[in-house]
Amino acid sequence: MEQIVIPPVNLALIAPLLTVVAWATVLLLVDVFAIPTNNKKLTGYLAIAGLIVAGLVAIPLWNLPPDSTFSGMVRHDPYALTLTWIFLVVGIISIIMALDYLPRQGIEQGEFYALVMFAVGGMILMAQSADLIVLFLALETLSITLYILTGFAYPRLTSEEAAMKYLILGAFAAGFFVYGIALIFGATGTTNLTAIGEVALQVVGGDPTLLLLGAGMVLIAFAFKVALVPFHMWTPDVYEGSPTPVAAFMSVGTKGAALAALLRIFTEALGPLETLWLPVLSGLAALTMIVGNLGALAQLNVKRMLAYSSVGHAGYILLGVIVASDRGAQSFLFYMLAYALTNLGAFAVVIALEQRGELAWSLDDFNGLFQRRPMLAVAMAVFMFSLAGVPPTAGFMAKFYVFTAAYEGGLGWLALIGVLTSAVAAFFYLRVVVRMFMQEPLRDVDPELNRGLSFDIGLTAIATMLIGLIPTPVIFLVERSLVAAGS
Repeated sequence: MEQIVIPPVNLALIAPLLTVVAWATVLLLVDVFAIPTNNKKLTGYLAIAGLIVAGLVAIPLWNLPPDSTFSGMVRHDPYALTLTWIFLVVGIISIIMALDYLPRQGIEQGEFYALVMFAVGGMILMAQSADLIVLFLALETLSITLYILTGFAYPRLTSEEAAMKYLILGAFAAGFFVYGIALIFGATGTTNLTAIGEVALQVVGGDPTLLLLGAGMVLIAFAFKVALVPFHMWTPDVYEGSPTPVAAFMSVGTKGAALAALLRIFTEALGPLETLWLPVLSGLAALTMIVGNLGALAQLNVKRMLAYSSVGHAGYILLGVIVASDRGAQSFLFYMLAYALTNLGAFAVVIALEQRGELAWSLDDFNGLFQRRPMLAVAMAVFMFSLAGVPPTAGFMAKFYVFTAAYEGGLGWLALIGVLTSAVAAFFYLRVVVRMFMQEPLRDVDPELNRGLSFDIGLTAIATMLIGLIPTPVIFLVERSLVAAGS
């Protein structure tokens, strides 16, 4: 009888992931047995501490060469490490948003913070996945936690409706993913991304139908998660019904994790078939930019406007994914960081306007905000300018980076569509600025700012401006985070 050989496992390569998951597991127990019911903020502070520790644990890994473990199913490289830090920052900022939001809305439960940590763990694993099976496990870890978080505002009916819509459509998309993995395995005999790429290289010029069918189904699953057109219809309803910190977390974290995995799949596993999938992804990017920005034009609800805005930005970020080059990967990472900080800041301002028992999401509630809260209005203006791509904000540099990458990659027509849709988007972003600075208040909405929310808004506003004014350090970071073909 042949002896079973257990492959060597290097746990150091997944130390940040282990830290997040282990801390979240312990935190669930601590919250139940050691933290009083009236002091659940302590659970949130412990969750923030866990994410900070995970970020510190990741620092020694930066100088390690690219490597893999678990028989090549999980990979460590600078690309995954940079995304890990981005996801940790997103988790920290989202938890800080929730610290006062949850009790104010009467929905404070300690498990909220542990669920956010598990979701961050799923995102990190998606960035490190080098195998379709592990990628599926990571995606479902992220999805299941988000289903719960979306419906966390129980018994608010809109929150329950949002959770049901997201669950049903998410389960449907997961079915496509599993069937796509089965077809890819049938065509290649493996689920490892590198091995799939080697087989794909051999079928070039042959009959890649089965492989392309599997890739198409995997793409449908990720298009749902990223909210690419025409798989975006759930986004406005789910974002509107979710607790606002959850909507903010989903808008950047889920998008970043799914696109990070998509970049690995299409550049590494399906790179040899680029001429076949590039027109499809290019069409999806163009439609997403157009429909997302046109949809946002008609919105009078700021939360729904930001939802459609996130659809449009998914199209911009996708440009970096489909440009199968180092330049494309760099622009993707830069855009993700800039968009994460900007969008989280905008949602934090929306949270400041929300009152218990009242949802202040209408554009009218921003009228005259500068007269009531000057600094809050200035911060929101910075976020709107950045989302619109106005210099010298981080959003301008991000769009410049990604449009340049698309042009250099031979997709000048897509870059042109991006520029034109950005001009359209400027209307609905600047509309908020005009209302804040140039119109009188229509009703009395006094924003409620606490220390944590003020920290979030101040930090993201300053970072948004600094990245726009001094982008060199971030550019250096993303240049060190290339997706090496052989890594």
